Amino acid sequence: MTAPEAITIEPLDGPAAARAEPAFRLVYAEVFAEEPYEETPESVAATFRRFRSQVRKSTFRAALARTAGGEPVGIAYGHPLSAAADWWDRLVTPVPAELRREDGQRTFGLMEFAVRKRWRQLGVGRRLHEALLAGANEERVLLNALPAAEAAHAAYRSWGYRKVGEARPWEGAALHDVMALQLG
Repeated sequence: MTAPEAITIEPLDGPAAARAEPAFRLVYAEVFAEEPYEETPESVAATFRRFRSQVRKSTFRAALARTAGGEPVGIAYGHPLSAAADWWDRLVTPVPAELRREDGQRTFGLMEFAVRKRWRQLGVGRRLHEALLAGANEERVLLNALPAAEAAHAAYRSWGYRKVGEARPWEGAALHDVMALQLG
């Protein structure tokens, strides 16, 4: 098994992430094919259609973990939520207006986060998370997580996230936990 120090974490902006799309796709497709996600090639393709739109945002940030030989190990990416973001509209139980207020700078939306199985429990996920949020100016981070993804939940809780609600992030989606992390 690869030691954690053999893994490099590279912070990326949108153009750099776009150039690294094959690495992001490889990690995403492998991790999200596992239970409880069981994503199909069609859903992976849809995710990467969104990815190509997201990387064009000037505020997009990503982190890519690779072995010393360049093999992709983990990914994390997202961007601040705009005032028009519908993330909060997808909650099954509404939350107070102050919690859901967005202005394009308040909340970083963590869109995707994944570490390939061989490299889990080595600190790679924590390092990816830290690299993604290094220098962040937002007040908080928001993410959706499937309740059945117990290892992911345990990691998020250990990093300080707390559940603030439940949502169906897209039409036909399973119920996800909405988790937030206060920064600073």
